Amino acid sequence: MGNGVDPADSSGGAADVTHPGHAAHQDGRDGKEARKERVLHTRVPAVLERELKRFAENLRVPVSNLVRTILEDALSVADLATENVEERLKRAAQHLEKEREKLKKRMLHDPLEGIVAFQAVTLARGATCAKCERDLPRGGRAHLGIRSPVGPGEPLFVCEGCLPSG
Repeated sequence: MGNGVDPADSSGGAADVTHPGHAAHQDGRDGKEARKERVLHTRVPAVLERELKRFAENLRVPVSNLVRTILEDALSVADLATENVEERLKRAAQHLEKEREKLKKRMLHDPLEGIVAFQAVTLARGATCAKCERDLPRGGRAHLGIRSPVGPGEPLFVCEGCLPSG
């Protein structure tokens, strides 16, 4: 037809879809043939058919090209929206994890509670930082925490990075 309308588009036939899961795709055809475009027939309301035909005529393109473009654009938008939602959910989850860790640290007992002073020392044996749990090697520099009142218990050491500043 000369009006830019694809006669195949107004067939009104039942849905006939050939897609990658269809038997025709699974019969071992080579990749080139499997990538060929497929035909999709579907039923649409009469008002939608008229609008699609009118729009296609205005653009001077076949209805099938218009529908294909609309579907491709819709899928692209849906993919972008899904990616955006996924990314936002990931960022929110990461933020929640960071806030959870901060809260846990605030809720935990401060290992330096009761320490009134620190004395710089050279370790005669390896130790672990009471604050960050980093290994402190024998012969390395550390700071011995002095409790008040002096009481029983293991000596408390902190690394340079965990030494409170004030």
